[in-house]
This record gives sequence, structure tokens and C-alpha cells, in this order.
Amino acid sequence: MLFFDYELPERLIAQHPAARRDGARLLVVRVGAGDLEHRTFHELPALLRAGDLVVRNDTRVVPARVVGTRATTGGRWEGLFLRESGGAWELLAKTRGYPDLGETFATASGLTLTLAGRTADRHWLMTPDRPGSAVELLQAHGSIPLPPYIRKGRAEAADGERYQTVYARDAGSVAAPTAGLHFTPEVFAGLAARGVGTASVTLHVGLGTFAAVRVDDPTQHVLHAEWCEVTDAAADAVNATRGAGGRVVAVGTTTTRTLETAATPGCVRPFRGESALFLHPPYQFRAVDILLTNFHLPRTTLLLLVQALTGSELLERAYAEAVRREYRFFSYGDAMLVLP
Repeated sequence: MLFFDYELPERLIAQHPAARRDGARLLVVRVGAGDLEHRTFHELPALLRAGDLVVRNDTRVVPARVVGTRATTGGRWEGLFLRESGGAWELLAKTRGYPDLGETFATASGLTLTLAGRTADRHWLMTPDRPGSAVELLQAHGSIPLPPYIRKGRAEAADGERYQTVYARDAGSVAAPTAGLHFTPEVFAGLAARGVGTASVTLHVGLGTFAAVRVDDPTQHVLHAEWCEVTDAAADAVNATRGAGGRVVAVGTTTTRTLETAATPGCVRPFRGESALFLHPPYQFRAVDILLTNFHLPRTTLLLLVQALTGSELLERAYAEAVRREYRFFSYGDAMLVLP
């Protein structure tokens, strides 16, 4: 039986990050021994071995939330940018009523978007009134898109920095790769001193990663594709680590999906493109040995990915222990380290 749902008191949903990134709590899950241990994130280097490799997702969150008014009625409008295609922006949007094609929507900062069409998923296709890439325009006119369980999605000034990893580089995500939010330069220095290497991959996080599963058999859920890349350098680092007997530590489920997408029997190859890989039990991992992750929402594919490593009984016990010990959950919450 898969572990797929659980009860979570609302007070355990973290509304703000820990005072220090690496001050978050860390639940260590040892699969072989079947035991749990309570640590703090800054202790991560001591839990790994010389020769291990930490692989992180260097995507950067786009200020993808836009808010404004509908020109025809003056009513409030809100949109979440998903992707850019052929000069049009695809957004998940809402306003009162059913706008006609050609209607315009303005943000308080002066950007005007015109409704040009709708996708098969009923997402809006909108065109901006000025030149520039979506990332460039959103930097000026958008805000950080917090998930709705954090302050109903309303960002504060501090979120501009704290909802990005310290190593974020390539803008393209509508949600943070949250396991990476706990890292600090001090933690990376501790890893280097321990003899643990680092490498980076990229996966631009979309809404599909977090979508609730609505089919009776969760393994039949269709996962939306997300763009990812494993460079030559990252593939070489993973292959060299495993060839020397080291372990590959994936920072988050997005890194895990990226590495496993690029994995073949015996090695990881460079990869650049879309991945719809859905990891769930039973799955034999080819690239990842250790997973660092946050605590995930009930009834999501992310729970299934984690238990492909842990097994359902141990993961259910770990989550029950985290609730009992009042760990902080979801994007701004605490972390879990899954060791063999």
C-alpha cells in the first residue's frame, strides 16, 4: 500500500523561513537500518562522506505573479506566468466573469497585457504591450509567486531573497526548488572541507510538480513536462563519483528527476530538453543514492518519488514522527535526508 495521504495540523505549515537558512531541522531517515534521527541542517556535512557529490538545481524563481485591473470593468485580475511561447505569455489567471479575446488588463506598475487566446487547459495566452523577454518584464512588473499555503500567496519584501537558493542562476521557475533553500556558504564550505564535491543541474519548476493527484491509482497520474538540463560537466562529475565508489546526493525532487532523466544503465549522459519522468514505487534508481528533500503536501507525486527510495512504511513513520515532533512543513519548512 502506497503512503499517499496524511493529516497535518495547519499550524505546522511554515509561513516564514527559519531565522537562518541552515538552522532548519533535519530528519535523517536511514533506509537500511529503518531508523530516524533528529539533527539540524548545518550538520549536513558530518552526515556525508568524503568522495560524495552533492548535486543541486540552480534554477531561479521568476517574479511570476502579476496583479492588476481589467480595463473593461475595473475589476481585480491576477495571473501566474507559466511559460513564454511565440511571443505570448501562458498564464494561470482569474478574474470575475469570462473575458473576451482582445480585452486588456493593466498592472499597477503600468504593464498592459492583452488576452489573445486560451490553451486546451483553459490557461490564458496574453501579449504584453512592450518588447522584452518575459523574464525581463516580470522583473519590473511581477512579484515572487509564493504558494497559496504561505500567507495566501502574498509575498513580503524578504521573500525576494529567501524564496531563492543562494546559488540560483538560471531564471525559469514558478516555484522554488525548496530543498535547496537551506544551504548557506558555510554549509558548502563544510562540505568542501569534508571532501564532498558539488555539481549543478537545471530544472525549471512548473505547477505540474505540485499538482494534486485526482485518479484512484496515483501511479496512473500524468505528470506535466518540465525543461531540464544536465551539462557535460555535471554528467562527468556524477559518473566520476560513482566510478570511485562515492554517493550522489540529490538536493530535492527536481534534481532527482533531472538526474534520473539523464541516466542510462551504467552512466549519466548530458541531457537538454523536456522531462515528464514520473518516479514512483517500484523504481530502480540509476543515478541518485541519497535524497535531501522537504516535507511534501499530501496526495502529490512528490510523496511517491520519496517513497521509491524509502518504501511506504518507513516514509509514513517518518512523517508521523515529524508531525509528532512538530517539524515545519512544505516550502519554508524543515528538511529530510534519506540515507541508504
